[in-house]
Amino acid sequence: MHKFCIAPMMDWTDRHCRVFHRLMTRRALLYTEMVTADAVLHGKRDQLLGFSSDEHPVVLQLGGSDPAKLAEAAAIGEAWGYNEINLNVGCPSDRVQGGNFGACLMANPDLVARCVAAMIGAVRIPVTVKCRIGIDDQDSEVDFERFVRTVKHAGCATFIVHARKAWLQGLSPKENREIPPLDYPRVWRLKATHPDLTIVINGGITTLDEALAQLAHVDGVMLGRAAYQTPWVLSQVDEVIFGDAPKAPARDEVLTRLRPYVAQHLAVGGRLNSVTRHILGLYHGQPRARAFRRFLSEHAVGTRASVEVLDQAIEAMQSPPMRQAAEAAGGPA
Repeated sequence: MHKFCIAPMMDWTDRHCRVFHRLMTRRALLYTEMVTADAVLHGKRDQLLGFSSDEHPVVLQLGGSDPAKLAEAAAIGEAWGYNEINLNVGCPSDRVQGGNFGACLMANPDLVARCVAAMIGAVRIPVTVKCRIGIDDQDSEVDFERFVRTVKHAGCATFIVHARKAWLQGLSPKENREIPPLDYPRVWRLKATHPDLTIVINGGITTLDEALAQLAHVDGVMLGRAAYQTPWVLSQVDEVIFGDAPKAPARDEVLTRLRPYVAQHLAVGGRLNSVTRHILGLYHGQPRARAFRRFLSEHAVGTRASVEVLDQAIEAMQSPPMRQAAEAAGGPA
């Protein structure tokens, strides 16, 4: 199930994004944005946990460091129908560190192990961990091995590893995605050392060719920003990664199939741009892509924006007259 995954990304991989992605790949494993255990226990669960049945298989990623709270939140996630619970041990942001969760937990593998054990004891679905290869000066291969082995002994059988260490002080979350050097071989060696574990690699992978190369060394690949910024890459995942018969729809077909979901979202008071902001990269690299983005950016905002705006965008990319109209409204492609 973990052969190809789309990374959990804050402010990006919400329920609307996941529905859009699922229209291009039936096989990829989707992840929610990180949700804290406290939010699950005390917040508005429909907003935090609600998702479409079309999204399966989908994983709930939790943040936290209190074993009892995480166990309760995991059980709630299972009851909501998620296929897996993932613990975030990789986010380096100051806000996350302030809550004593995310990447800073790699400094305390025993606590992570207790959290994982409590969650496993509370649910019947898999519990997995997403982590880094290290943090700050605690970044040797010995440190990484100690962390994995400790959490493995608590019952975790799957690790999603961002192949960069995290600097908890001095770098922003954005810089932590780019500046620390990638070390893919360390993740490959982890798999070789622990053949019984499922090891998924994350970080810097942008194409399916790169994903295939990684699969020679590990069990799965997780795509992050590339899946969001150039989403059409997902249309080839089922064929290229899983060997399925070619069934990729055209881009305009994806939008047409998204329309009923958009209409339903609007019918319950949602806003159009809550969905359309995720589809702006669909025509990346194609003629008139800029006009498409500009048309939606200008016309899908506000409480009065209707599904007809999406219809117009679809028509604009299908028929020459409508293309010309969209280009006139949005400027040159």
